[in-house]
Amino acid sequence: MRVAIIGAGPSGLVTLKYLLAAHSSLGCEPVECRLFESQGQVGGTFVSKAYEDGELVSSRQLTTFSDFRHASKEDFLSIKTYASYLETYCAHFELWPYIKLNTKVVAVKRCHKGDALSYIVTYSATNGGTTEEWECDAVAVCSGLHTEPNIPDIKGSEYVPQKIHSSVFKSRKQFGVGKTVMIVGTGETGADIAHLAVTSPTTRVVLCHRDGFHFAPKRNPGPVVLPILGRKLNPEEPGIPIDVSRANMFDTTYVHPRLRNSMILWEYYNYYIKLLLWFCSGTTAGMDQWIGEISPERHHPSKIFFNKSMKVCPYISKPYRPATPGPQLWRYALRSALIQTPIPDVGSRQVDLAPWPAEINKHGIVRFIDNGRPEYQRLKDEVVRPDMIVYCTGYQQKFTFLESLDGQGFETRPITEITDVRSIWNRAEPTMGFIGFVRPSLGAIPPLAELQAQLWVLHLLAPHRIPQPLHPKDEPHYRLLSKPGARVTYGVDHESYAYQLALDMGSAPGLWDICNIAYHANTTKAWRLPLIWALGAHFNTKFRLMGPWHWDKAATLLSSDEFWLTITRRPLFFGKLPAHLLKSPDDWPKH
Repeated sequence: MRVAIIGAGPSGLVTLKYLLAAHSSLGCEPVECRLFESQGQVGGTFVSKAYEDGELVSSRQLTTFSDFRHASKEDFLSIKTYASYLETYCAHFELWPYIKLNTKVVAVKRCHKGDALSYIVTYSATNGGTTEEWECDAVAVCSGLHTEPNIPDIKGSEYVPQKIHSSVFKSRKQFGVGKTVMIVGTGETGADIAHLAVTSPTTRVVLCHRDGFHFAPKRNPGPVVLPILGRKLNPEEPGIPIDVSRANMFDTTYVHPRLRNSMILWEYYNYYIKLLLWFCSGTTAGMDQWIGEISPERHHPSKIFFNKSMKVCPYISKPYRPATPGPQLWRYALRSALIQTPIPDVGSRQVDLAPWPAEINKHGIVRFIDNGRPEYQRLKDEVVRPDMIVYCTGYQQKFTFLESLDGQGFETRPITEITDVRSIWNRAEPTMGFIGFVRPSLGAIPPLAELQAQLWVLHLLAPHRIPQPLHPKDEPHYRLLSKPGARVTYGVDHESYAYQLALDMGSAPGLWDICNIAYHANTTKAWRLPLIWALGAHFNTKFRLMGPWHWDKAATLLSSDEFWLTITRRPLFFGKLPAHLLKSPDDWPKH
């Protein structure tokens, strides 16, 4: 079989790796692969859209692949470091011979030969040259570069001297000196760029939003208890990354379908998160977030993407944090004397939060939409004349190099309309997979792409190894509830989606499985496995212990300090207490 992979970001590379490994893991014939990448290096968006001080908001423990870890002791990798990790991944698994860099896919055309379906991939060198074709039996679409910047239509924007999209933003020097910078969009990119702007020699920074945002810390809050006694955070214990702090026993593991498909767990998260936020910082809008709250009908964990790029948060909250005498200040002072997450000192700098711009007049002055919120009341009488607009408004997915299923025109529909099996392929055309086109609310795309690649390759090459039909009834429970007309409709809960894909492949260990694996594991730390299985996050290595993609070294790796520390760094019940009770048995039998 021949398979074409389009895109050499994390999704494309991990798909290539599993296609090449399929003959040894699945017992099929070797697969002939070609990966096409329009850039001159691997890395995808981690290379093309990287900017100064860029850092992954997802942890190293979650983001790195199941069988190839990163040696760093830091919880979060810089974008440059992660791009280097992907290059090393290619060398480790000998992927380079199958990767064609500086090669752009122009079109993918379907060909029917009787009942057989094949594809003609037309490609050419990025810098021009002859066009070539390659016929194959399947195509994996893994390219985020076939997208267009989403530029909102703001009346009068032509009166602003400089306008750029975040895709071409690279460093602070682009702000210049003494300018007013207006950033449109409050996702993680918008928050990062706003922080870069406010820590540059700018005169003013204005950040515009449509309907709020929710800042979530990259690390578990780790508030100081009784700071009134002079207690402070221990810098030696910075707090565990929040995306690996979830205990999945009876959350996604061993959950009855009726509970899984209901809103009960979502409601639990809603009250738990808001209660935790209030205790730690005194507000429920987000961690130490005193303005920009999402509207009540949307402010629910089943509907939103948490923003973990919160270095800018104290600059936004500064004008709104309780400071004047009154009941709100006294409540805040009393609570913060008992428990409080430390607040960074931002000096005299701040970021002005603003509603969405309605129009810009011929003098370059912005009129904002009256959203009835405090930020509008604060700015409505002020003159905001931006020298520069940075659009942090995302991208439009357009697979213009693909023919639609019926052969009419090109595939420009949202990914949720193109795929109907686990957001990976269409039941009518399983030979075309879309890997990496999901967005977790609190998690990372690369590990989900690895599981997607495993399932798609398994279904493509050895469907008889899939233990049960892939029922549509198992689709809704992991999806976020997007509002009508939303641009992003492919949101998922990371842990629920990962576990569902593992269940589909028969790779999710049960209690008996994990105990049996631990008993027979050739490692003195095997006693850790049941606890990591029950209280740990859904690391992909957990799903290499058994199933079609079983890996002999998975038990040893999963019981290593890297994963064990994600348990022991947690406080109390879900971490230190059970870890203390389950001391390592020196006489554990060796097999």
